Amino acid sequence: MTTTLEPARTVVPDAPARVRQGLSERLAPYAYIAPFFVIFAVFGLVPLLFTFYVALFDWNPIGEHVFIGLDNFTRLAGDTRFWNAAWNTVSIWLLSTVPQLLVALGLAHLLNHARLRFAVFLRMSMVVPYITSVAATTIVFAQMFDRDYGLLNWLLGLVGVAPTDFLQSVWGSHLMIAVMVTWRWFGYTTLLYLASLQAIPRAIYEAAAVDGAGPWKQFRHISVPSLRPVIVFTIVTSTIGGLQIFTEPLLISRAAPLTCGPVRQCQTLTLFLYEQGFGQFQFGYGSAIGVALFVLIIAIATLNYVLSTRIRPERS
Repeated sequence: MTTTLEPARTVVPDAPARVRQGLSERLAPYAYIAPFFVIFAVFGLVPLLFTFYVALFDWNPIGEHVFIGLDNFTRLAGDTRFWNAAWNTVSIWLLSTVPQLLVALGLAHLLNHARLRFAVFLRMSMVVPYITSVAATTIVFAQMFDRDYGLLNWLLGLVGVAPTDFLQSVWGSHLMIAVMVTWRWFGYTTLLYLASLQAIPRAIYEAAAVDGAGPWKQFRHISVPSLRPVIVFTIVTSTIGGLQIFTEPLLISRAAPLTCGPVRQCQTLTLFLYEQGFGQFQFGYGSAIGVALFVLIIAIATLNYVLSTRIRPERS
């Protein structure tokens, strides 16, 4: 008896099932990323829009809300305290961001090429400043910069320089805060650069060395152009973080924390915002300061992005 095997039949799903399957496949990626956008909308976008709204009012948190249009911004334009805070913010940002990025770039290049013992330990130690409490960091640096018992003034005294009261001077307080910010963030930035440098094939450096390119030319024409996306990222993030600096100037001046000194010598825009909004309960005026800070961050971050994207990889 001979058994005849019939060919297997291919089951073709009906059209509605195919439509449902295709639709679910298209919507799945959006469902995966939807929680981020929901959280961002609730905790980021809505408060931002509400800040713009409050800036148009004379907003009393326990009283009336009177619509005054752009009066808060007009008042802001003529407020010398605002311009002083804006200058302090930009000054501290420049003094902290530029050295931080340059030191991190050079150190990452050194760690990537030098044959060091305990290299893994050195790389791990870069994270220590980043994970250290800001309050603890501020206390230590305040002692180091102290006029009477600080280590820095003691070292300056060895070469005949009179003690300097860093906190009571404009440039001294700016330098003090900038050193704290640089120390806290340079390790994190170094690791970002180092991770990107290790992705560059060694053959490129070896070929450049054969062609006669020294370490400086290799750094300038290979390392820096190859790090362009990471450099742009660190410049933009450092700009956003540096212009919002708040904790360091708040903690170094214990006598007048909201003004960071008797003459507002290191008061930043975030401190001025906090002083007006939560110190004097002028929520409308404080919101106008927040809007001005937002515009300043967007403008400087965009300028930095445009300038940094001019760094192009070398063409062979």
